[in-house]
Amino acid sequence: MKKLVLDFTREELEKEFSRRDMPRYRARQVFLGVMRKGITVFKDIPGLPRKLADELEKEFTISPLKLVEKLASHQSGTEKFLWELQDGNLIETVFIGEATRKTLCLSSQVGCKFGCPFCASGKKGFIRDLTVAEMTGQLLAVQGIKKERLTNVVFMGMGEPLDNYDNVAKAIRIINHPDGISLGARKITVSTCGVVPGIMRLKSLGLQVELSVSLHAASDKVRDELAPVNKKYPIKKLINACREYTEATRRVITLEYMLIKGKNDSTDDAKALGKIARSIKAKVNLIACNIIGGVDTVSISRQEMNIFKNKAREQGVNVTVRESKGQDIFAACGQLAAKVQSAERKEQSA
Repeated sequence: MKKLVLDFTREELEKEFSRRDMPRYRARQVFLGVMRKGITVFKDIPGLPRKLADELEKEFTISPLKLVEKLASHQSGTEKFLWELQDGNLIETVFIGEATRKTLCLSSQVGCKFGCPFCASGKKGFIRDLTVAEMTGQLLAVQGIKKERLTNVVFMGMGEPLDNYDNVAKAIRIINHPDGISLGARKITVSTCGVVPGIMRLKSLGLQVELSVSLHAASDKVRDELAPVNKKYPIKKLINACREYTEATRRVITLEYMLIKGKNDSTDDAKALGKIARSIKAKVNLIACNIIGGVDTVSISRQEMNIFKNKAREQGVNVTVRESKGQDIFAACGQLAAKVQSAERKEQSA
């Protein structure tokens, strides 16, 4: 089986070339061509001898992804990409374009093992981790399709990034590498449902990567239901880990809080959330609960959300409402399920 260029850091690729008696500088040439210029065929890399390109073609391949479907939201312009992996599994990536900000929401696993009830990604259970190439490949493929450079990357798609820590950490280093995509660490966000050991490892990465934590409840009783990982890593342990992360990286953590009517939206919930955020100097993102199949949840109204926001703000923290985008193509928070949409929906989104 051919090796994937996108699985290697520049330094690792140099070693691979050396083992094959190929000049190390050619590895940097390939790395730059693939990562910075988005070239997908070896013979198209400027200055690379045709003979060497042919040799590389026999042993390496560049991208592990095949585009199956692309949908665009009529509401927001958000785009969703469905990819087929080499083993036939499917994953999704979401592009959110704004005036000066071009954000890509990457998947890190096929499925998810953490079973949050309002998230479609884990409904079929966990299948496997994504490789480094399958993660960096999403970014490069979308940049190639869009013909524009992305400004931000969030590991917030399918899967739990910190459950696939080694591959995610390596992907971050490649995305951040000055010879490659060269995206600043502060433009990269890792989102977690609360995997405490992963947070502790991420703080030692040595990069000021942004951390987003899906809190969703201010009490262990409610969070046990909304984020089952809480049974293993309850709120006190999670908040202590977040505090250590902030102290180590000097980054402000974002607490994500999905509001569900009658579940976590009371005045007491808002005050408790504000106190938790204040204790670790975090900011809060409020999210409306999005519709997914087979889940009985009710989103609160915008007026109710504003009341909740103001109550939380009274605790002296920065609270914002995150505008959900792409609901009409099932690309919003919690809706990624990696399946081909119906013919009717495809026509509506064409």
